[in-house]
Amino acid sequence: MNAIWLVALPLLGAFILPIMYRRSTMLGYWTGPFILLVNLAIAFEIWRSITPEQGAHSIAMGGFKAPLGIVFYVDKLALLFVIMVVLGTLILWLGNKIGQIREETLLLLIVGGSCGLALSGDLFNIYVFYEIVAVASYGLAASRGTGAGYAASLRFLILSALGSSLLLLGIALIYAVTGTLNLSHLAELAPELLNGTVGIVAFALMLIGLGVKAELFPINTWVPEVYMTAPARVSALLGGIVSKLALLVILRFLILIYADNTEAHLLLLNLGILGVISGELAALRATDLRQVLAYSSIAQLGLVAIAFAIPGPAGVIAGIAIALHHAIVKPALFMFTEAWGGQLARLAGAAKVSMLSSLLFLVLTLSLVGIPPLPGFWAKLLLLKGALAIESNWYQMAIAVILIATVIETAYFIRIARLMFQQPKPEKPVSAPESRELAPALALVALLLLSVLTVGPISQSLTAVASEAADKNVYIDQTSSVFQESFKSSTKP
Repeated sequence: MNAIWLVALPLLGAFILPIMYRRSTMLGYWTGPFILLVNLAIAFEIWRSITPEQGAHSIAMGGFKAPLGIVFYVDKLALLFVIMVVLGTLILWLGNKIGQIREETLLLLIVGGSCGLALSGDLFNIYVFYEIVAVASYGLAASRGTGAGYAASLRFLILSALGSSLLLLGIALIYAVTGTLNLSHLAELAPELLNGTVGIVAFALMLIGLGVKAELFPINTWVPEVYMTAPARVSALLGGIVSKLALLVILRFLILIYADNTEAHLLLLNLGILGVISGELAALRATDLRQVLAYSSIAQLGLVAIAFAIPGPAGVIAGIAIALHHAIVKPALFMFTEAWGGQLARLAGAAKVSMLSSLLFLVLTLSLVGIPPLPGFWAKLLLLKGALAIESNWYQMAIAVILIATVIETAYFIRIARLMFQQPKPEKPVSAPESRELAPALALVALLLLSVLTVGPISQSLTAVASEAADKNVYIDQTSSVFQESFKSSTKP
């Protein structure tokens, strides 16, 4: 099965969907889920075909070989994030009202762009797919159609435009030094050409550029505004799922281009630490549920950044585990904000209005904090073990920050739980979430509980994925078949 369809189908679907709606409303509505299901089936089939004997593989577009041609690199790490995006979007589609043509079109564009980001094997196409995701995200951020939503989307656009410019500048610097944009080619040239000041400056520029979408400190000021004004399912998608793709690209850079560059790892580590501290403290002071979840999202993505800054497979597996866990829990929590958004005081007595919704909310927050045996505990444990293995004061400081952040996180979620379960119901209580809002949350909680029962197999699978992804020689070897012989021979030591 050709992995190109993982990108082509959603992008093609974005153009077909409005036409389907003109023929029939129901046909239009189910076009998106059908495309996503096909994409999911393709991703699982490719996953099954990647065996220890065959391994990952590369695809050269149009017969033009690397490093001049466009290359997709298909390994289980990329497929894991593709499955996360496609499955997450499919579940959140359940919360859509029928007839949201613009929103559904933008959702498919985001899926196509995200799959392209996960699979791209060169810097130019990473930038192209990043822009596709960015443009679609602006439209979704303003999809509620309010003045506040337009203002938040505009600020998001301005920050993202700045980030895109810095990303492009970093890519241009790398091209000026190396003469190539292909990641496999760069992996061979980087130790000699990008180990100095220019290399770390290029990484810093790309890190800040990608950091806008990854919600990294300090370019994450758009997050609370957008998540407070956008529809719940949009906040769930942007905060819970799309943000992880930028971190995946950063991880690829660290493994392939900056594997031996300590400064690059420490730069990401410090941004992660600052994100965790600032996010948790802001969430503790927040008085609105949407704000709490937005700042909590910043902190959780900071944890992923800390994990990816840990060299070797230990950091990769910890980062993947936290990212996947956050991709399940945070979208589910955001789905409650449509009915429960606003001042936290409104949540008083919520359990007396809807016990099921309150219990679901409680289970999700317990996992986010890291209470055993829920998956959040195992993800944080992997992170702590990975950081402990590094003999560096920076990583020891990261451990202290993680533990303190967990205490703060526990404090503000206990405050919310006490409001919901212990406070009497006021004269005007919050309404119970509608079934279309509750359906995605129920599906995501089911995934969460299923992962509790399958921790062993999941851990084994993630360990294998991380071990392969953390070895840049595997990447280089698996892309050799689509490399021009002249370039391949000129870069071999």
